[in-house]
Amino acid sequence: MIANFIGVLFDGVAYGSLLFLISIGLSVTLGLMNFVNLAHGAFAMLGGYVCVMLMSRWGVPFLATLPIAFIVTAAVGAVLERTLYRRLYRASHLDQVLFSIGLTFMAIAGATWVWGASQQPVRLPEMLRGQVEVLGLHVGAYRLFLVAVVVVITLALVVMMERTRFGAQVRSAVDDADVANGVGINVSLVFSLMFALGSGLAGLGGALGIDVLGLDPTFPLKYMVYFLLVVAVGGAGTIRGPLVAALLLGIFDVAGKYYVPQIGAFIIYTLMVVLLIAFPAGLYGRRT
Repeated sequence: MIANFIGVLFDGVAYGSLLFLISIGLSVTLGLMNFVNLAHGAFAMLGGYVCVMLMSRWGVPFLATLPIAFIVTAAVGAVLERTLYRRLYRASHLDQVLFSIGLTFMAIAGATWVWGASQQPVRLPEMLRGQVEVLGLHVGAYRLFLVAVVVVITLALVVMMERTRFGAQVRSAVDDADVANGVGINVSLVFSLMFALGSGLAGLGGALGIDVLGLDPTFPLKYMVYFLLVVAVGGAGTIRGPLVAALLLGIFDVAGKYYVPQIGAFIIYTLMVVLLIAFPAGLYGRRT
């Protein structure tokens, strides 16, 4: 009984870790750049397809596809930020929503045309299949890998934001872009790099999530609500908020669907309502 509960808890942590990895870029664009990017899931989908293509057509090992998925989606994100997103930074949120939802539908249509409407399979390496024993408990090897990857990335993000010159420039640009420009910070370049980083992390999350979330052209719409929930509950513009929110939502979602499958799909929405009533600006959101 206890081992079963711990197994469900661990699956929830792994699922939440994946949600965090994909959603952190959305938190960046919304909280730091004040841009409502509903097309964020499309970058995750692109990362997934890059991984599948590299494996199926060129025989690239799964682990080697992950950094490539990150780089490709970050590059695509940088190009789109320079050519499209930048024009709408000062537009209303309604314009941003309409633009990004349109971009989402274009991405879905493009993916369907190129790769078809069916689910894409992924073959994990032997060492990531099955279960491993940790402290006397048997947990999924791939889920353990997911948690480890997210722990490393989270620590790297915290160090980058709090201990580096670039992180100080980002914080300055967010607090007051005009003052940051006045002291010589290239705010435009900082925002471009942060957008590319968020897109790359989404692509990496999409590649890592194929085995857990699946991959088909409807991916950006299917999981859009989950990504928005993570940012809304955690608070935009932080790393800690989306991390805590993603873990909470992941655990409650998995546990709800396991223990009360009849109403399991509604558990996270109930949790969202309760948390937003208690924390209207999100768990770690900026209060104005």
